[in-house]
This record gives sequence, structure tokens and C-alpha cells, in this order.
Amino acid sequence: MTIVQDPERKRALVLRLKRIEGQLRGIQRLLEDDEDCEKVAQQLAAARKALDKSFYTLVGCVISQGDVPADEVADMLAKFA
Repeated sequence: MTIVQDPERKRALVLRLKRIEGQLRGIQRLLEDDEDCEKVAQQLAAARKALDKSFYTLVGCVISQGDVPADEVADMLAKFA
């Protein structure tokens, strides 16, 4: 089973993950430069929120494709959310 069958949705998800990757590199630089903890925490929270949104976008793709039974989607949400 392909998780994201729609090429446009797949492209959007990959682009989102690339932006998150950039955010994480920025956080690494903040740490290396001994920036203020609050600034680092703010960026970590933003990256976490972006990852959560990516996860829910993926779950939305699974639901819209209709390939996975509702109880399995619920199990996935319970396990990973």
C-alpha cells in the first residue's frame, strides 16, 4: 500500500518535511551559538507543531484514500498521536 497516492499531496508533504529539516538545522545552529534557551525552546515547539501537522496530513491522506479500515486508522492515531 502506498501511503500517499496523490502526487500533489505527496509533493506538498515532502516540501513540508524539507522545511522542517531546515528548522531543525536552524535549531542546531542556535544551540551551537549558545543562544538563549527560550529562543531555542520556541523553535523546538514550532518544529514539533510542524511535525504534528505533517502527521495529521498523512493520516488525512490515508482516510481520504479509503484503503485502510477506520479501526486501523484509529489504532494508528492512538499509537502515534
